[in-house]
Amino acid sequence: MIDLYFWPTGNGFKITIMLEEVALPYRLIPIDLERGDQRSESFLEINPNGRIPAIVDDGPAGGGPPIRVFESAAILLYLAEKTGQLLPADLRGRFDVIQWLTWQVAALGPMAGQAHHFISFAPEKIPYAIERFTSEVIRLCAVLESRLVDREYLAGEYSIADIASWPWIEGIMAMRPDLMAKFPAIARWHRAIGGRPGVQRGRARRIP
Repeated sequence: MIDLYFWPTGNGFKITIMLEEVALPYRLIPIDLERGDQRSESFLEINPNGRIPAIVDDGPAGGGPPIRVFESAAILLYLAEKTGQLLPADLRGRFDVIQWLTWQVAALGPMAGQAHHFISFAPEKIPYAIERFTSEVIRLCAVLESRLVDREYLAGEYSIADIASWPWIEGIMAMRPDLMAKFPAIARWHRAIGGRPGVQRGRARRIP
């Protein structure tokens, strides 16, 4: 059994989707970000960075004590290696997936998160910050559009690279629905992945 320390955010949904796609049993443990659970001593023992998601796998490959993993990209890689799914075994295919996974966690996620914060949560509207981060999100969407214009998925077959980016694109499109018309390849990719039963189950997970 895998314990998933979770809150319903883009990064949280990456892991519920992955676990549903690879059919691993798991238990949701809520980390209420609004209440500050992520700063509790017990959670910081699992993730010293104090962010969700994090997992504890009490049945790691090869046996031994439970394994704790934090950071969404590391968790996706861990689960892909544990199951032998959604990450190619060959060198070129593997690093094609890894580079797009890294792109999401280094660029798409942080920029979309900052744009969402300054648009929706900042105590005062700062036009420069809104414009800066919104423009960068649109530039990154253009990068993704270019990648998807002649292929079904980000890196060959459906993979953890797609799982990583999909919840964030869903959030971006909800914030800026006009972008669907500007980025038809992203829209097609988003619909196709959103139709997968594992994605639907993972996206529907809420706090128990």
